[in-house]
Amino acid sequence: MRRLDEDVVERLKRRASSNNRSLEGEARHILQCAADDDMAAKRTAFLEASDRLREKTRGRKQTPAEMLIREDRDRGHRDDL
Repeated sequence: MRRLDEDVVERLKRRASSNNRSLEGEARHILQCAADDDMAAKRTAFLEASDRLREKTRGRKQTPAEMLIREDRDRGHRDDL
């Protein structure tokens, strides 16, 4: 990375050293953790939305997925397009 404050670089170096990683390894670890946190937040939001939808449709008769897929294929839809 370029144009980081020297203070930030020094703190990252100390953190990397205490974790037995190189500066680059520590930066990769921090970025991976940030990406994982973002994915966890998205997963949580998805699960909450799924729960709300499930609650809204509780008690309604649902068409099995295989029937919907078969109807779609019978109409000429192809997955390989």
